Amino acid sequence: MKNERITIERTFDATLREVWELWTTKDGIESWWGPPGFHVEVHAIDLRPGGLLLYAMVADSPETIAFMKREGMPTSTEARITYRDIVPLKRLAYSHLADFIPGVAAYDVETVVTLEQAGAKVKMTLTFDRMH
Repeated sequence: MKNERITIERTFDATLREVWELWTTKDGIESWWGPPGFHVEVHAIDLRPGGLLLYAMVADSPETIAFMKREGMPTSTEARITYRDIVPLKRLAYSHLADFIPGVAAYDVETVVTLEQAGAKVKMTLTFDRMH
């Protein structure tokens, strides 16, 4: 099976450092990571090739908690990212272990984030493996 990739581009009214820190710091990651109804608690971040980001995805809305319980799923899930390549303020490549999907064997999702100055804005390109 061919490994399909998805690419998303966004432009932000921010500095390279501000966008980089959203991807590479505890406060930054906790401020946005995760879908509605959840929040993230970063346990450890070792920003170097081979280093890990360890975090918990925690259901926090009453509706999400009720859904997770009704489906027999935990309301908090531990997650692991392994950094592959880091070029400060420009490129972040990592592998995210997808081991949280009921009925689906664990697998890695490879992701690359690139940042570039676009005038007074920052262009972010996010490329990642298509998930199940």
